[in-house]
Amino acid sequence: MIDPASPAAGRSPSGITYNLVFVPGDGIGPEVIAAGRRVLEAAGRIFGFGFEWHEILIGGVAIDAYGVPMRDDDLAASAAADAVYFGAIGDPKYDDPRAKTRPEQALLALRKGLGLYANLRPVSVQPALRASSPVREALLEGVDMMIVRELTGGLYFGRPSEQLKTPAGREVVDTLFYTEGEIRRVVTLAFELARGRRRKLTSVDKANVLASSRLWRTIVEEVKLDYPDVTVEHRLVDACAMTLIQRPAIFDVLVTENLFGDILSDEASVLAGSLGMLPSASIGEKHTAHGLFGLYEPIHGSAPDIAGKDVANPLAAILSGAMMLRWSLGQATAAEAIERAVASALAEGYRTPDLLSATGDATGFKPVGTQAMGDAVVAALGGAPGISPGISSGTASRTAASAASGSSGPAGTVR
Repeated sequence: MIDPASPAAGRSPSGITYNLVFVPGDGIGPEVIAAGRRVLEAAGRIFGFGFEWHEILIGGVAIDAYGVPMRDDDLAASAAADAVYFGAIGDPKYDDPRAKTRPEQALLALRKGLGLYANLRPVSVQPALRASSPVREALLEGVDMMIVRELTGGLYFGRPSEQLKTPAGREVVDTLFYTEGEIRRVVTLAFELARGRRRKLTSVDKANVLASSRLWRTIVEEVKLDYPDVTVEHRLVDACAMTLIQRPAIFDVLVTENLFGDILSDEASVLAGSLGMLPSASIGEKHTAHGLFGLYEPIHGSAPDIAGKDVANPLAAILSGAMMLRWSLGQATAAEAIERAVASALAEGYRTPDLLSATGDATGFKPVGTQAMGDAVVAALGGAPGISPGISSGTASRTAASAASGSSGPAGTVR
């Protein structure tokens, strides 16, 4: 079983200061990351640790400032930190498919440069949000899965990847490339995670068509010999996409290649009610003094259409911060406290616009904006002045309600 923050898991050492790089990025990134930082700082005050924050520019803002989506110095600063806390990147002014420089290039380079080969995307449904999901509520009972996405291979990194002009017209090629080692390490990680959960692994591929998937399936069959206590099933990606909606509770750990994992994890966000609810961790093999080095970010995109309007949902960023505490900083108790505080704020009825009904009907709820939702979590955590841990959700409501903006608008966009 993987111990995500060995050797410090479950302890709250006093006086520790963590060196963190944070990347506000583009669009709603600065807003959600600001809310997340406030929650992390509140947790630190309660549990006796602190942060030294180092901000770097990555994405569209870096292109604007430096002419490149990420500088080498910023990659080096990220590598030297205990972890990286990431907002979102993407700017429509760089969406021209002919552009040689795009914000998203930085995120791919950051993952590759830091050796972050696996993206972990936990998917569960908050009891207070079951009615917000378009999936029938009866199907959501027991949904608790971890999607493990290979992150540094496949179509996103294969070469050649180019468009050509030929006498017969334009041609394009993308290369889906994997080595045995790349597949084996992410599959092994997934088996370890399954062993620490409900001991069921679903490997997702397209082995009836793709040679890469046939190698993927072969390696899963080889690795499973080392994990006789884990039940393994293979699913074709199209069948898996259907079952994710029809019977989502049957899944425990899913492991798949880069493109399939990108698509399936965004599909699974529908179960939770919004992309704004799902955190993620990108990890590799590097350990720091506190735990496993990683990059933590909400799975949603930069949503430029709602940037600066204080309507974005910060809960995915806040929950990503909790994952960072657990996996990279050895603060499992503080992570659990944040997760409980998020559940408490939702149970009290606080909702950003994406968590309201499609009609925007706020009847019975407390509509809030980005920062007020962060305030509600801080209050529920016990990090507000004069409030102690274990605060009742009613007190949290009164504290956060004073800052509620009542804003509404679209939930956001996928990058």
